[in-house]
Amino acid sequence: MEMRGLMGGFYRISEWIMRLTAINLLWVICSIPVFFMLLTMLASPEMTTDLLLSSLWMIAILCPFTLIPATAAMYGVARKWVMGDTDVPLFKTYFRCYKENYKQAMLGGLLFLAIGVLLIVCIRFYSSQTNALRWLSFLFISFGVVFIGALLNFFSLIVHFHMKLFQLLKNAFIMTMGQPFTSIGILATNAVIVYISTRYTFLIPFFMGSVSAFVTFWYFYRGFQRLQDKAEKAKEKAGELEEAEEDELNAPTKL
Repeated sequence: MEMRGLMGGFYRISEWIMRLTAINLLWVICSIPVFFMLLTMLASPEMTTDLLLSSLWMIAILCPFTLIPATAAMYGVARKWVMGDTDVPLFKTYFRCYKENYKQAMLGGLLFLAIGVLLIVCIRFYSSQTNALRWLSFLFISFGVVFIGALLNFFSLIVHFHMKLFQLLKNAFIMTMGQPFTSIGILATNAVIVYISTRYTFLIPFFMGSVSAFVTFWYFYRGFQRLQDKAEKAKEKAGELEEAEEDELNAPTKL
């Protein structure tokens, strides 16, 4: 029997807390090498520049093999929730998505890592210039913002469509630039989530990833539905024009 009223509201809230916490913990467990390196880096009392750089490089190398596939699996569960299947078995669904998407997520992660490293090198190089070339650093920072949006869209695309890797990458960047308001919403919301999570660090192992995945896929799915509606309307309009042209061609001729 479905609970109603105040108790029903508390019950639904507790259900969502449990869902978000469970998936976030699975995400952390599957990404444990990355989180271990981060904790080690933050807990180190004497972090030199060389040690910091080597730690960051190690984390970057680990991400495509651990964090990226784990995040894709988390998005797979978030997709189910957004599309209305809120009672999906969490553990089973998470690891099924992890297994199904591991290879594409890993390869995509490696490509995003290469692009990210290139952007960082360009930003650092041009920002250190003293002449007019310095302004190019702002251009690459803009590319970096698009890069982050494309990475978030990549996770949504990989769990929602059966596509080849380069199609996923291409569409991730196209959707990011082609839907600016949706992209701004995704980036702004994720920035708020990360900011709050870094202020209240206990949220990171329990809510940060799962809330981010849910909100990001919600934005993505809503934007995708709008594109579908526009395509259907354009198709209907094209069909009406074709019918009108056929009527004109089939009109009776004068004697």
